[in-house]
Parts: sequence; C-alpha cells; structure tokens
Amino acid sequence: MSPQSCSSHRRPLRTRHAAAAGLAVLAAALTACSGGSGSSGADKAAEKPKISVNLTGQRAKAGGPVTVKLADGKLKQVTVADAKGAKLPGKVSANGTTWKSARVAAPGTAYQVEAVSDQGGSAKASFKTAAPEQVNKVTLTPGKDSTGKFPTVGIAQPLSITFDHPVRNKAEVEKHLKVTTSNGTTGSWGWIKNYDGKDRVDWRPKEYWKSGTKVKLDARLNGIDSGGDDWFVRDYATGFTVGRSQVVKVDLDSKTTTLTRDGKTVRSLPMSAGTPGGEKASWGGTSVLMSKEGTINMRSETVGLTGSNSYDKMVDYSMRLTWSGMYAHAAPWNAAFFGNTNHSSGCVGMSTGDAGWLYREAQIGDPFEVTGNGSKGVPDPGNGFGEWNISWSDWQAKSALK
Repeated sequence: MSPQSCSSHRRPLRTRHAAAAGLAVLAAALTACSGGSGSSGADKAAEKPKISVNLTGQRAKAGGPVTVKLADGKLKQVTVADAKGAKLPGKVSANGTTWKSARVAAPGTAYQVEAVSDQGGSAKASFKTAAPEQVNKVTLTPGKDSTGKFPTVGIAQPLSITFDHPVRNKAEVEKHLKVTTSNGTTGSWGWIKNYDGKDRVDWRPKEYWKSGTKVKLDARLNGIDSGGDDWFVRDYATGFTVGRSQVVKVDLDSKTTTLTRDGKTVRSLPMSAGTPGGEKASWGGTSVLMSKEGTINMRSETVGLTGSNSYDKMVDYSMRLTWSGMYAHAAPWNAAFFGNTNHSSGCVGMSTGDAGWLYREAQIGDPFEVTGNGSKGVPDPGNGFGEWNISWSDWQAKSALK
C-alpha cells in the first residue's frame, strides 16, 4: 500500500473520533435539559402546580366565597378576576395550601383564576356563575349632584336606600352596608316602608349631624341574594358633607316660620299652615326638606281633596317636605291669613318674597320642626324622612342586626 493510500485511510478514522466526541457532548446537554433523576430546584420551579377550585363549569352557584386549594407545596399568590379585570380580594391560609376570597362570587359572571406557588410555577382555571332569576336595584338618597360630586346637605339628612324588590334577607343585606363619618358619629340603620310600599333602609345619627361632617356609604352588595333568588349585581356608593347648622321652626300657634342658624334666629316670617280639624291640617313633628322644586303645578286630587276643596295652581318656590304632598311655598292668594290664621290645604304658605328668601337660604336636608296645636299628627317614617319623630331606642330596634 502506498503512503498516499495509507494517508487517505486514516483521515476517516479521525473524523469518526471527532463525531463521537460531539455526540457525547450533545447527549450530556440533553440529559441536563431533561432533568432526569438529577434535576435541580430551579427545574422543579417550572413544574405546573395542581390546584382545585370549589366553583366549576358554566353555571356555578353564586353568593359564596371562591376557594382555591393547592395539592403540593404552598401558595404564594392567587388572583380571581372577572372579565372587566375586577378582582376578588382574598387571603392565603396560614399553612399556605388554601386561598379564600373575602367577597362572594357574583351571579352571571365569568371568572379567571390564576394561582402561583412559592416555587414559581403557575396554574389557571375558569368558571362562570349562573345568571340571576331577578336583579334587585336600589335608589340612593342623597345621590351625586348635577356636577357628579357628593352634595352638601342639612343637619337632618339621612342616608337612604330604597329597593326595587322586597328584601327578605334584611340582616344579610345590612351587614354589607358600611357607613363612615369624619368624626365617628353614632348612628343606626332602620328598616321601614317607603311611601310607595317598597322596602327602604335609612341610616340616621342619634342626634342631628354636626356641621362639617363628611359622610360616606359603601353598599358592598354585589353577589348578595336579597331573598328568593333576587340578586344584587353591583356595588353602590354615595356620600355628602353636612353644611350650615340650621333649623326651620314652624309654629302653628304663632303662625310664623323662623329660620335659625347655629341656634340663633336669622329671620321670622308670617305664614298660614293647614286648616285644623281634618285632612287639610298640616303634619306636625319633624320633616326634612327633601327637594327644592321651584314652580310646580299643584292639583288637589293628588292629595285626595275634591269638591269645594279642589284646586289647580301653579305654585312658586315649592319646597317638598313629605311624599304625601306637604310643601312650604309661596301662597299670595292666602295673604289675608298670614300671621293670624291657619287656612291652607296642608302646606306652609308665605308671601312670594318671604318664600323666595327661605327658598334661597334653606338646604336640602334641613329639618322643619312643626310645633303647636292643630296638626294631624306626625308623618310616617317613610313619608319623606319622618324617622326624626321616632325615639333613638325605637329607631335602633328597626335595625335587622339589633
């Protein structure tokens, strides 16, 4: 064999050795990547944790908390969020194996669940709660003003919630109503019937508010069953600031209406209230200025007066005191009786100038304290804001949690 042929025979041998060495390196690399029996803690961190969620499927039961459990290891973080990104708050248990939401799952809502273990692995799940049979909505008083801000109101203004549908689970609903005040004002919820027969719950302080108090209501009702598969599907909030400390005193005996501010008389106005001795008499006790309605059409049939007692008038500077139709307003047609005789159809009438002045000075939420002889008693708590005619102990007894 020639040297040339021997040389050409050895080259393939060196190539085979190099290829074998390359395969050994690749095999080692693959072994390291696969984990095998010698995988590190970092490799285990990538493993997907095994979780279980108490709510599953597309018609899960609403109204209860969401619970997420981890089979092995400990939970570091759990997120349960709806399609809009709103998250349910919650907490991991002391042993790290369970997370439970502090709020309940709302009806008709799709949720995404993501759990992260203390080793860095993550797992996801999803579910959707069954839609409600019926949705219960509420009306808040006071609501935001025309600029979208919380209003300034008088010292007798309660927080008031009227429900579209009956509330059978009153205690459960009341537990989710949180009132905060800037000065720790003592107050209580009380359940009553609104004038239209709907369920209503009001929060009033033990005594009139102090001027300057800031009040906020958080009605955390989303996911709460008000009774009979009648659900709330959102939270609500409102609030107000208490304005000037003033009271309107209506004296049926002296036939005067007096505005006091910080306990001092600002101005007394001659007036004529309701004719005593029947349905035309004024309500006594304390009512609260509900709204300033300006010029409105007043018709007798709306308050049950017909025949010789009927009327149909455009009335200026109208200030509503009850749902049943008691107002303070301008009544120039009754001028002969101002200051000497109660001779109206139940309202507190004044001259146009005096009514205009009071209209400008009065605040929504100011108390109108009606005293003296000839009234027809005090209005029902739901006829406006008549709860100030109930003793503090009796009002507290109207709470579902007392």
